[in-house]
Amino acid sequence: MAGIAGAACSSNVLFGSREVGSDGASLAQYRGLRPVENMQLAPTGRRPSGSISTSASKSRTIRAMVSQTVSAPKREKDPKKRVVITGMGLVSVFGSGIDTFYDKLLEGESGISLIDRFDASSFSVRFAGQIRDFSSKGYIDGKNDRRLDDCWRYCLVAGKRALEDANLGSEVLENMDRTRIGVLVGTGMGGLTAFSNGVESLVQKGYKKMSPFFIPYSITNMGSALLAIDTGLMGPNYSISTACATANYCFYSAANHIRRGEADIMVAGGTEASVIPAGVGGFIACRALSQRNEDPKKASRPWDKDRDGFVMGEGSGVLIMESLEHAMKRGANIIAEYLGGAVTCDAHHMTDPRSDGLGVSTCIAKSLEDSGVSPEEVNYVNAHATSTLAGDLAEVNAIKKVFKNTSEIKMNGTKSMIGHGLGAAGALEAIATIKAINTGWLHPTINQDNIELDVTIDTVPNVKKQHEVNVGISNSFGFGGHNSVVVFAPFTA
Repeated sequence: MAGIAGAACSSNVLFGSREVGSDGASLAQYRGLRPVENMQLAPTGRRPSGSISTSASKSRTIRAMVSQTVSAPKREKDPKKRVVITGMGLVSVFGSGIDTFYDKLLEGESGISLIDRFDASSFSVRFAGQIRDFSSKGYIDGKNDRRLDDCWRYCLVAGKRALEDANLGSEVLENMDRTRIGVLVGTGMGGLTAFSNGVESLVQKGYKKMSPFFIPYSITNMGSALLAIDTGLMGPNYSISTACATANYCFYSAANHIRRGEADIMVAGGTEASVIPAGVGGFIACRALSQRNEDPKKASRPWDKDRDGFVMGEGSGVLIMESLEHAMKRGANIIAEYLGGAVTCDAHHMTDPRSDGLGVSTCIAKSLEDSGVSPEEVNYVNAHATSTLAGDLAEVNAIKKVFKNTSEIKMNGTKSMIGHGLGAAGALEAIATIKAINTGWLHPTINQDNIELDVTIDTVPNVKKQHEVNVGISNSFGFGGHNSVVVFAPFTA
């Protein structure tokens, strides 16, 4: 779930003919990360035995073009269809406080460190944005807390903190129509610890020793389900799993439930807890991760010439999305406005970005169209920017296709400090985007020592900058070619 821009979170892996595992799947060439030399690829038109191939190595020609706004765009005026943000909650490497989280980002502090959750001494990558000192006190009862996968613990705490932030505590909710309040919190990997432990028990001890919670705590819908069970929210409830694009897909879908009149409030976001042996080992096998073990805090370096892969992170982020009409009726504090969003697919490759960047540029353009925003109004981009060789530049090129004049745009990479939260990444970055709107300060992209010459947009290198955000977009892309963009702005009545 690494880093992208034309197609996905792109580690830019091309599956080919050299065996690396017993299943015969192979990783023959890594054009986006560190190239493997002297590989013999099969001739054109022939597929090597035991290989996985989902597309040709070159982007196919697709009859499509970036949408152009012909007339002046019009923003939504109907208070029933306008979607505002009334609460935020998170669990992050910097703790569970929104202000503390953003203060740390503004300071340019790195949350990346050596892994100590398990013995990683034999791993070629031994660091991550690992959460420490996490407490669920006051949010999850002790018995359930001991059973739950961290993925769901993070979700419950972030979700309940977001509800509190929106003045939707249990006493308030009891007097509301909870069939009109839904939950949509997605995850890329699901309960990976529960799954890994269950498989280990099966192999070592047999099926009779497997936990009865193996299935419930592994499946990806359980975060939304548990949050609804604890709060009594009976509106639309499901999860979305589109790798690293997950959270933005959830925001987009949640907003559409409100716009269609199916809900007054949606609790939406993403959650992930993959810093475990199976998660770290799997991404090492993909050759997607930075190997800067000697200096972990310098490892995540979007757009820097010396980047060598992304850094794993974890956590959860949740927004309370509400119709303007409902928010005003209950006197809610409105933090920002969600103007719109879009989702597209590259239809190209499992991990490679499209060379023409069409999927991403189209997604950005469609998000502006959905928002009633012209490209000239956007002056801030919270980029996906995972610190992969191909992905970072592909995203920049796609941005340039949509925004012909980038002189007023500032763009930063939150992952430079907290790592890549996979399914939670977009949610944490949406919160950073909203805080930028609220505070007038953009956090820096750290580790910008030698920026790529093609990156001509201001990346807010190393030091925070004051900047009044007019309209901000937040990009997220995932393995499989999933692209998602959401658009936020200051709320004006």
